[in-house]
Amino acid sequence: MPPRLSRGLMLLPSVTRAITPRLASQNAIATRTFGIRSLNPPKHSTYNDGSDLPVLESSPAAALARKVKADVLPPRTGAVAIKKGMTAIFDTETGKRIPCTVLQLDRVQVVAHKTADVHGYNAVQIGAGWKHPTNVTKALLGHYSGQGVSAKRHVFEFRVKDADGLLPVGQLVNADWFQVGQYVDARSNSKGKGFAGAMKRHGFGGQDRSHGVSLTHRSLGGTAPGQGGGSRVYPGKKMAGNMGNRQNTVQNLKVLKVDAANGLVIVSGAVSGPTGCVVRIQDAIKKPWPTIPESAPAAEAAEASA
Repeated sequence: MPPRLSRGLMLLPSVTRAITPRLASQNAIATRTFGIRSLNPPKHSTYNDGSDLPVLESSPAAALARKVKADVLPPRTGAVAIKKGMTAIFDTETGKRIPCTVLQLDRVQVVAHKTADVHGYNAVQIGAGWKHPTNVTKALLGHYSGQGVSAKRHVFEFRVKDADGLLPVGQLVNADWFQVGQYVDARSNSKGKGFAGAMKRHGFGGQDRSHGVSLTHRSLGGTAPGQGGGSRVYPGKKMAGNMGNRQNTVQNLKVLKVDAANGLVIVSGAVSGPTGCVVRIQDAIKKPWPTIPESAPAAEAAEASA
């Protein structure tokens, strides 16, 4: 009996004999593919297939190589300091008053290393301050004891360009690590303002004080977009919420004075955060790297190791 089509139509016997083997072969292919929807084999892709095309470099090692080539990673580590407040000094030549921030280094020491071979990047783990061992978790206590250093209150990592910037574990980083006249970048958390409205948080102008506006003078107004916006509030809309307490980086701060005896580093300008906050300072990436003269003890240690 010839197969029937829709609406009661029937195929001619010649057409039936022609399409029956084809349908059978397709069913067999579909059976062997175990649920693959496409019956045709995938086409060969020529994308990135040839010696004349560039190789895709999307691995972490390739990203590190690009950063090293662009010279955007500092050749040496930074330090962890505590903000002691702001003051001002006067330039002896011009008599100009320069506002500045006082930063103090407290027992800054190298805790561990991160190497490109093991971790994919080069970094120095720096600890500052002191913490009683009973207030440190066993995991961190084992980390400190394994490295032969005391428990630290603050621990941060500073990425460096290559393995030459990895200081020996246990070495102290004093205030004279920075030179007068060089530029540094300071990272710290800004002052927390708590929950703030849209006018204080984002600088909105507010609404009118007349012409029918009632009890919404400091309100942000409508939040949803206009017609065609999806009748929803877009992510990232400036609204009321928590203000401050976010990491902020102040770049290109000039080192005005260094007091190695008291561990003080005085930089020009303001640094984000309240008095007593933790500040990470490192050589500025947008200024030439400072020329650090090799000290006599370091030279003797290098000769002894050689």
